[in-house]
Amino acid sequence: MRLEDESESSNVEDRRGGGGGMGRAGGVGIGTMAIALVASYFLGIDPRTILGLAESVQGTQHAAPEQSRPVDPANDPQAALKSEMLKVLHKTEVTWDEIFRQLGGQYRKPVLVLYSGRTQTACGAGQAAMGPFYCPGDQRVYLDMGFFRDMEQRFRAGGDFARAYVIAHEIGHHVQNLTGISEKTHAMRQRLSEVEYNKVSVRVELQADCFAGVWAQHANRASPFLDPDDVDEALRAANAIGDDMLQKQARGAVVPDSFTHGTSAQRMRWFKTGFQSGNLKTCDTFAARDL
Repeated sequence: MRLEDESESSNVEDRRGGGGGMGRAGGVGIGTMAIALVASYFLGIDPRTILGLAESVQGTQHAAPEQSRPVDPANDPQAALKSEMLKVLHKTEVTWDEIFRQLGGQYRKPVLVLYSGRTQTACGAGQAAMGPFYCPGDQRVYLDMGFFRDMEQRFRAGGDFARAYVIAHEIGHHVQNLTGISEKTHAMRQRLSEVEYNKVSVRVELQADCFAGVWAQHANRASPFLDPDDVDEALRAANAIGDDMLQKQARGAVVPDSFTHGTSAQRMRWFKTGFQSGNLKTCDTFAARDL
């Protein structure tokens, strides 16, 4: 992935060093949380649901930003990674701004929040064990960059475009929020059983994967930045974090009724669908009979 000439987004809030680490959260140890949330490593609509801690986001007041000590850029061990993230974010801003403009709409840019360990969000407490996630209540993407180390070491899904896929997937959820999809699917939670709502969640997540593919196609067409192996990196990441793969690793068994993100094959398929077509209409996972 070639980003040398790319600008960095200014829509970032760096909270690293402000919240500190944590041993327990709401009576649940980090070790327990990591196991319980392994299936949510790539953004659930609300990852806390798995721990029985979910609560309605409607009516929640925006959380006040934490007071944090700015990280000294000259001594930041994650400086290069942060720069990469901000360049990818800028590339999503330029691309989605153009797509929305062509459709007669206006794109509102989200904020990327970098944090360590835990932080407060409009959706409740955000914790590193959740993996990257998007909060529609404050239109922010939350990321503890230590997740990328887990991607490479635990899931064997490293690479710069694999990391870009993570950001693009979360931005896909922002697009869903701006277009009203998130509101409609969230409303279903009140009238569906857990099993039935899980099926809705899978379609939401697969659509975000497809939107990530659409972004990559449009961005590369406007200003080529992909290397030959980049798409394969994203597909390896999608394969590594499918519900079936994660459940096999965590407990050796697969429970389809508990899927919230889709299988490895489905996640790869929908990213490829978006990338090959570059057309948002092909991302209608809610109308698809075969995921």
